[in-house]
Amino acid sequence: MPKMKTHRGTAKRFRVTGSGKIMRSKAFKSHILTKKSQKRKRNFRHETEVSPADCKVVKRNLGLR
Repeated sequence: MPKMKTHRGTAKRFRVTGSGKIMRSKAFKSHILTKKSQKRKRNFRHETEVSPADCKVVKRNLGLR
């Protein structure tokens, strides 16, 4: 059986913490920023945890179990 390949697009968008959580960056922060408040734009900087419904697919794409 050959090795599993990592999905490179997934590898660029997600990271795994030391405790095993999968983190992602937030959406809606790239353009049309003038109408968004400073607080909202500031909160886009922080990463957030991937929802449990999506974890299975992301883990498989990253080559995890």
